[in-house]
Amino acid sequence: MSSAATWPGRAETWLDERGKGAWIAAMVIGFILFWPIGLAILFYMIWSKRMFSGSCKSRHARLRHVHGAYRSSGNTAFDAYKHATLRRLEDEQRAFEEFLERLRKAKDQTEFDQFMEERERGARETPDTPAAT
Repeated sequence: MSSAATWPGRAETWLDERGKGAWIAAMVIGFILFWPIGLAILFYMIWSKRMFSGSCKSRHARLRHVHGAYRSSGNTAFDAYKHATLRRLEDEQRAFEEFLERLRKAKDQTEFDQFMEERERGARETPDTPAAT
């Protein structure tokens, strides 16, 4: 693989290791040098959710840890146990995320219903004004 093809990945890793501030600095420098570069970095930060996540550095460390969790230890019994445990934990995490999504939807629906009730109540409380003749 050529170095031209790998430099974006290395740059991304380098910026992730330094956190969100490095991404913002790169974006600002991009806007100063040539505005489309800054705009491209901004869109990439939004698309990859780097703009709104807690920290790029913690995300990178988490990904590195997850990849190491699936590495073989050499003991087949332990690897089978680890694989089953990791699968169970992933299933529990997925179920919990689905629960949180349902909870968010229910909260959104409750807030929307409350808004509609207040809107209807406001419409009922305002007396109809007769049309000017």
